[in-house]
Amino acid sequence: MAIPRQPMPEQPPEVRRHNFDEVPLGYTEELAIREAQRCLQCKKPACVDGCPVNVAIPQFIEKIVERDFEGALQIILGTNSLPAICGRVCPQETQCEKYCVLAKRGDPVAIGRLERFVADHVRIRLMRGEKAPLPPTAPPPGAPKVAIVGSGPAGLTCAADLLNAGYNVTLFEALHEPGGVLVYGIPEFRLPKAIVKAEIQALVRRGLQIVTNAVIGRLYTIDDLLNEEGYAAVFIGTGAGTPKFLKIPGENLNGVYSANEFLTRVNLMKAYLPDAETPIVRGKRVAVFGAGNTAMDAARTALRIGAEEVYIMYRRSRAEMPARAEEIHHAEEEGVKFEFLVNPVAFYGNERGWLQSVRCERMQLGEPDDSGRRRPVRIAGSEFDTPINVAIVAVGTESNPLIRQTTPDLQVNQWGYIVTDDMGRTSKPRVYAGGDIVTGAATVIEAMGAGKRAARAIISDLQGKG
Repeated sequence: MAIPRQPMPEQPPEVRRHNFDEVPLGYTEELAIREAQRCLQCKKPACVDGCPVNVAIPQFIEKIVERDFEGALQIILGTNSLPAICGRVCPQETQCEKYCVLAKRGDPVAIGRLERFVADHVRIRLMRGEKAPLPPTAPPPGAPKVAIVGSGPAGLTCAADLLNAGYNVTLFEALHEPGGVLVYGIPEFRLPKAIVKAEIQALVRRGLQIVTNAVIGRLYTIDDLLNEEGYAAVFIGTGAGTPKFLKIPGENLNGVYSANEFLTRVNLMKAYLPDAETPIVRGKRVAVFGAGNTAMDAARTALRIGAEEVYIMYRRSRAEMPARAEEIHHAEEEGVKFEFLVNPVAFYGNERGWLQSVRCERMQLGEPDDSGRRRPVRIAGSEFDTPINVAIVAVGTESNPLIRQTTPDLQVNQWGYIVTDDMGRTSKPRVYAGGDIVTGAATVIEAMGAGKRAARAIISDLQGKG
């Protein structure tokens, strides 16, 4: 307990705000081993219960102390197929690390940073040719076919567990690159796309088949997959990628983006490159509406593509911001400015239809609402105008209606999310679902947990044990 938590080296703010390179640089071997030595190896590790996929945390950390990094990775892979991703984007501070015994008196063990170190160490050795990759595998002849719809964290995790169980798995992705929100939603400086690609390629070597540009509901319906294409089961992990808007005047002006569109253009379609085929408006004064992780991603991305001033405008106070503390800290270091207790009421443009300004009103906090946060209440006569030429709306997402419209016997709730039992079984036989399409927007690791539970249900049902 005398060893302090080891800080992770980072790019300086004044440098990183001008590039898309990853901000945290990762642990060295020495830092990782020293951090791992802080683990008390509890007999009843509460950190494991705090992990949605129940990684054997003390065991893999012990392997790090022993310098057996490959052994540590094998322990993680026993329950988590995407360790390099989870080590970067999971909110460990509210999950595994929250329950670390050391957190009761000080700083918890940096579980996420250690997971990232292990995955990166082995991947780098593979890239250098110091370690041979596992030979490609294929499902046994006659293995049941399972279709995965959506290649985000829920779909990838479900696919990985089904591959481990010997199933023939095909993943259908609507976009031209697999990865879902991992590639279109999370910026390069927070999650490099090469890492996502490496994790997916590891699944391909194990037999995963991927079909891109495949919009289920158009190319095939769910019934087509079950009845005509011969799949024994279908898992739906399409996420909640339909953006919500503010529903205020002027929202259709040029220069007003949903965060989904803005980040997809930059992350997946590389609109920031001079020879990119997809354009993007590079505003000098940018306002981002919302205060979650997506809002932080959009604001920090806007800086990197040339904005001189970027504002986060949020209708509640700093205490109610849902973004991770680390993301808020990084945004502030890079120069993002925060305006609290303000709410947009209209956008204004010029005669050519381009955004020029936003009108906001001041707010004050009233009684708590259903979320437990204090409800924002407008202050009459407090309107003010702010000149901007790009607005990014990051106030949440909802489910895409395509699958529910083409699968009438699939039960959904009042918000359009698929209804399932605790193991991901839907109202439709042989159809399962998990992740944001069931819960609404949540974390990567929670979606992975849902994918794991659904895989267990699929295996159990197809073996006649469900």
